[in-house]
Amino acid sequence: MGSYGALAEIKCLKDSKFKEVTDVKTYFPKEDEISNDWYVVDAAGQTVGRLATQIAHILRGKNKPSFTPNQAGGDFIVVINAERAVFTGAKLDQKVYTRYTGYQGGLKTNTAREMLEKHPERVIERAVWGMLPKNHLGRKVMTRLKVYAGEAHPHLAQQPKELSL
Repeated sequence: MGSYGALAEIKCLKDSKFKEVTDVKTYFPKEDEISNDWYVVDAAGQTVGRLATQIAHILRGKNKPSFTPNQAGGDFIVVINAERAVFTGAKLDQKVYTRYTGYQGGLKTNTAREMLEKHPERVIERAVWGMLPKNHLGRKVMTRLKVYAGEAHPHLAQQPKELSL
């Protein structure tokens, strides 16, 4: 008989406590409430991997208090001087970038030195892509990254702020 009274008391407590908890709502920002700023990052003399981690952090929006994991709430990043980014150690000759053409025997490889000479933008892009989710959200976030080999970029109309990383 005593156990039934304890169960009734627990049920009563359960109903009253959970009613209070369910009134709390999680805030999700709407698409039009998210503000996206533009930043310029100078890659000259910066280590590729360390630069890429900081860029990926800002692209995802993890530096904002309104960060939501399932929304692209980050800022736009314009990277200039990608050709002057540096690798540490012997990575220039030992790091290998591979791609596949889709044909038999179509595996193409380039070293980091060759990539920096031919396509310096792709070095930064691939490093940042490696740190983003490989899904629809990651592809959407990746469109906010603009990388240029030299000093000039066509995004002056957006009035990007200088960002030192």
